[in-house]
Amino acid sequence: MPVYTLPELPYDYAALAPVISPEIVELHHDKHHAAYVKGANDTLEQLAEARETERWGSVNGLEKSLAFHLSGHILHSIYWQNMTGEGGGEPLAADGVGELAEAIAESFGSFASFKAQLSKAAATTQGSGWGVLAYEPLSGRLIVEQVYDHQGNVGQGATPLLVFDAWEHAFYLQYRNQKVDFVEAMWRVVNWQDVARRYAAAKSRTDVLLLAP
Repeated sequence: MPVYTLPELPYDYAALAPVISPEIVELHHDKHHAAYVKGANDTLEQLAEARETERWGSVNGLEKSLAFHLSGHILHSIYWQNMTGEGGGEPLAADGVGELAEAIAESFGSFASFKAQLSKAAATTQGSGWGVLAYEPLSGRLIVEQVYDHQGNVGQGATPLLVFDAWEHAFYLQYRNQKVDFVEAMWRVVNWQDVARRYAAAKSRTDVLLLAP
């Protein structure tokens, strides 16, 4: 069976400076993200062993471990692609992301309102978590989610499009305890082309929640 692998960064460690320092990018990707990949693979091996031996006493903890590590791997894989040193600003039709810009305005009233909501969601996570822009297929609208750890407080079926990592390892070496400052700086490196691509893919996907009975 395939195993999870750590994706290569789409840029070098210094590409997001000064918003995110090279040291943070290296540690975050090569150590923290790599640990989630290893954790997911190790947990799958332990679940396979539980099936083979029919020893199910640890299954509750293993399922929680798989959700934690796999969600961490997925969110970080999106996170790296969501950023570029040439990013930032506001999604505009002239930049080829007009459909995304329209969806943001329709779902949140304006880009400013969306930015304020996602910023507040990311900055006010209690402990470790994420602020996430997601596509919700039942309503066909965009929503903001405040995700605790990697997997808690999530609307089932929603597809993450833009993720702000609010764990301390994402910013503490550079921003210390000023998480609000880090979140505000993050808007300067958003890769709107990547977000728009994810939005188009999410809309075109046949979701199991929408299948006719």
